[in-house]
This record gives sequence, structure tokens and C-alpha cells, in this order.
Amino acid sequence: MATRVRSHAKINLGLAVGPARADGFHGLTTIYQTLALYDFVTVSARPASATSIHLTSNHPGVPRTQTGDAQRNTAYKIVAAALARLGITAEVSIDIAKNLPVQGGLGAGSANAVAALLGLERELGTALPLAERLALAAEVGSDVPLFLLGGAVLGLGRGEVVYPLPDGPSLACVLALPEVGVSTAQAFRDLDAQMADAKAQSQRTLTLQPLVDKLRELSHAQAAVGIPTGAESGPSGIASSEQSMDTTSDLAEKPGLPSNLLDGNLNPLLALVRTGMENDFEEVVFSQHPSLRSTKRDLAGTSGEGALYAALSGSGSALFGLYESQTAARAAQHRVQSHGTRAILTETLARHDYWNTMFAE
Repeated sequence: MATRVRSHAKINLGLAVGPARADGFHGLTTIYQTLALYDFVTVSARPASATSIHLTSNHPGVPRTQTGDAQRNTAYKIVAAALARLGITAEVSIDIAKNLPVQGGLGAGSANAVAALLGLERELGTALPLAERLALAAEVGSDVPLFLLGGAVLGLGRGEVVYPLPDGPSLACVLALPEVGVSTAQAFRDLDAQMADAKAQSQRTLTLQPLVDKLRELSHAQAAVGIPTGAESGPSGIASSEQSMDTTSDLAEKPGLPSNLLDGNLNPLLALVRTGMENDFEEVVFSQHPSLRSTKRDLAGTSGEGALYAALSGSGSALFGLYESQTAARAAQHRVQSHGTRAILTETLARHDYWNTMFAE
């Protein structure tokens, strides 16, 4: 019988982007947060004399066997690589039933990859060690490792060095899904041009290092009390490597982080929303797509009845708002929809719930 896996979306609570590194990637600091929204990834696999992978989807934009480009799909890539690492040849079928946007800053393709990996391991009755899993995920894509943890996750490096953070209470979330497309490559180019401006650089005056140090401290404390495994295919560790984590040395300095962010009871889900750490892509993306700025205002609402925080997710074009009540969230959903943009009501998903609901029986 095939294994059906929920493949959850993520948002970025703050995203600080540093200059391009020697390897062409940018140093990042972000907090990922998984959401209750998901695709379904269904995997069947059996040992065979030679490996074959057949990939289908209900969405025309997903690379798949029928269109001859399945090997471009992150789910295909991770399954093929996992089989090679396990030393197993198998006939594998993967079906991706899309509910999430194919592009939009929600990590849908990366989540599909992890769901396919977990489904494959369950089907074959064997699993890669955690360190190999995380290394493999990082090879497939920068956002992929976060989905091996779930919940609130600190992302460093190019986003692939991940640390679990303590989960806060579930919050109502509204996702706005504009029809405009955002080129991530162009967003990085525009951001690079902006950061080359000496005046813009001089305005970023406070290092992110104290924040990163505090979050790493919280991460290790979280790991000490354990991470839910969600069955035999769950995670059991904390980071993709113990390499130097001083990634903020690559980041431009940033203003506005208050001292109370570093108190002993920091809630990672809400800490950044009260600080000056925003999504660095917003300025350049909103300049290219002014309608997205208007959608953010719709999500934010007014003081006293609006969002705790509203922002672009990743490089967009999806935006989100977080709310203390379902009433406030529904009001925001109505505001967004009244201006012609699709809006979905959901909630943040803690790590325990992420793993406990991962496999659809």
C-alpha cells in the first residue's frame, strides 16, 4: 500500500540577506515557521533490479514524467539521491497533489521533497541517518532541511543550516496569494545593487550576531528536551552541521533590534515581529510590484485590530499576516479578498503537531 504524506508550507519570520559569498550564494538569517496548509505527496516503492522513478501531479506547472522534465523536480532529485546513498535500486512512483502555489515563497517544492523522502523510507522500511538526511536535503535545496525539523526553525548559512527553536502558541495566519510572479534571481540582483549603495549600508548599524547567539542557545536547549519523531521516519537531531555558525559576519548590519529581544523568555515566533528585522526583499520586490505593498497593508490592518505582524514570505509573491484571534484573521482575509487577491485562513503549526500529522493513514 502506498504511503501518503502531508507536505506543509512555511513562512519566513524576518529574512536578513547579506552580500553574495564567494560561492555565489548569499548569507541569510531567518526564522522559518511551518503552517497547517499542505500538499499531499503519495509514494509507492518496491525493490527492483534497476531504479525507475515515475512522477505525476495534478498541477500543470510541476515537473513530471508526462512532460519529460521529472528530473528537475526536487522530489525526484531527493528520492534518486537517497536510493543511491542507501545502495538500493527500486521502482518508485510519486504523486504530488498540489494545494499550495508552485512558486511564491512558501517552500512548497522543498516540502514536497522531504515528504517524498519520508514516504520512500517508510515504503522501503529503511532510513538514512539524520546527518545524511540533512546533508542530502541541503544538496537538493536551501529550504529543504527546515522540513526535516518543522515548527519554528532558525535558518543560517544560505538557509540550509537549521536549528529547532521552541514553539510558541498557535496563531491564526492569513496567506495572501497574488497572481503576480516574482523572480527570485532578479530580487537578489536588485538587492545586491541596493546593498552596493554606501548610504544604504551606513544605515544598517546593529549587528544580528547577539540575536543569532541567543537563538542558537534556545535551539540547543530545545534539542536537550527532544524533538518529536512522528513515527520511525522523524528527525532526532538539531543541525545540518556543526560548522562555524558566524554567518552574520557576511551580513550587512541592521538597525532596530531592541534589548528586550534577548531576555530569558524569548518566544521565537513573536520576537522578530517586535523588532526592526524585516524581510530584506520587501523593498526591492515592492518597487517592482507595488500591488504587493497594498496587499501587505490589507493584511496589517489598523492598530488595535490588525496583525501582530505582516510580511512578504521569502522573495514572494505570497504574503502573510499573524493574528491573535480568528476574528481578526477573518477580517484581514476579507480585506485582502475585497481587493481581488486570493486569501487563505490557516494557522501556524508547532513541531509536535507537524510530525504527529505528517503521515495520512
